[in-house]
Amino acid sequence: MNTEQLPPELQRVHMVGIGGAGMSGIARILLDRGGLVSGSDAKESRGLHALRARGALIRIGHDAASLDLLPGGVTAVITTRAAIPKTNPELVEARRRGIPVLLRPVVLAKLMAGRTTLMVTGTHGKTTTTSMLIVALQHCGRDPSFAVGGELGEAGTNAHHGSGTALSPKPTKATARCWSTPPTSPWSPTSSPITWTSTAAPRRMSGVRLLRGAAGAWGALVVCTDDPGAAELARRSAELGIRVLRYGSAEPEGAPLAATLLSWEQRGTEAVAHLRLAGERHPRVMRLAVPGRHMALNALGALLAAIEVDAAIDEVLDGLAGFEGVRRRFELVGAVGSVRVFDDYAHHPTEIGATLAAVRSVLQHGGTGRLLVVFQPHLYSRTKAFAAEFGRALSAADAVFVLDVYGAREQPLAGVSGPASPGT
Repeated sequence: MNTEQLPPELQRVHMVGIGGAGMSGIARILLDRGGLVSGSDAKESRGLHALRARGALIRIGHDAASLDLLPGGVTAVITTRAAIPKTNPELVEARRRGIPVLLRPVVLAKLMAGRTTLMVTGTHGKTTTTSMLIVALQHCGRDPSFAVGGELGEAGTNAHHGSGTALSPKPTKATARCWSTPPTSPWSPTSSPITWTSTAAPRRMSGVRLLRGAAGAWGALVVCTDDPGAAELARRSAELGIRVLRYGSAEPEGAPLAATLLSWEQRGTEAVAHLRLAGERHPRVMRLAVPGRHMALNALGALLAAIEVDAAIDEVLDGLAGFEGVRRRFELVGAVGSVRVFDDYAHHPTEIGATLAAVRSVLQHGGTGRLLVVFQPHLYSRTKAFAAEFGRALSAADAVFVLDVYGAREQPLAGVSGPASPGT
């Protein structure tokens, strides 16, 4: 690849917070397409070593001088609003020099321009569903570009510049704004599987009304209607004229499902599900190497999205059967005797509940066993807002060890300290 295939503003970039899950994926794609990349981050990580091996120039710590890591300067500075404050010295210096500052979703949209695009969104299950879709399409002989928030077990990477369909999880609020102004918007997805949302999700994603402007550009919304918030989003989207493909285990009144989960059975760490696709008389069998009913629903969403880009159903199901999971998404990290240790990134009560339910199903299939949980809350604000919900979700365990809050970008809040928080 060469820089002519990148927009001029992305040919020489500096990335603030380059080690983040989303930012590192964009850096990898830029490097694969021949771009020159520098960056900074607060600490060393395995991901930074991998980016340096590909040619990125990276400094630990944030300093205005980091903008000069690339000889000849940069054409843009890329950052993420969530993790990097406006007072960051590199952003301050970029504004002083008149260098454009681009948010991550805008850059991702530019990288996807001109490609068939699939996006996965929702409150939970985005990375796993996207990864399932990637593995399934690769099994079908496709070479999709992708940027996800976790490492695929099969590929060992969170991003890839391919020759075909572009996939991405988690359109953020900034990204959602791009949907509101087609046809000039670079976001013109063929389909967007919406996995699990909260009832407030439509408001947090800038409102369903933004979808009205994108209705002509969208191929379809693929929505899991087992979740009330997602079901409401499906209903309101259909009223706007957007084609909606619903999936789940229970058919909403007056809204037929494109794919129905008829049954699901856990067999050790594997699962067997029976499903029915609209228009087909006989059920199909879907086998998964990852446990949990929520995983079967995620796979249904991936299946429908793959069908939207003309992938063969049987090949997609074969690909899903070979999906080995995503790093830190119910990942088996070790075993000592009969004790198995799993690592999971779940940091929202709904995600925790789904993960613990999956563990329980594995335990029940294999006989008796205790479920011990070591939980580190993520963000002080989230811990305070969902303290009671965390307590209820964690009550599914036999014993829980709660660590101090990982504050990330936030400052401590009075009375919020993990074990001392109400409900936990």
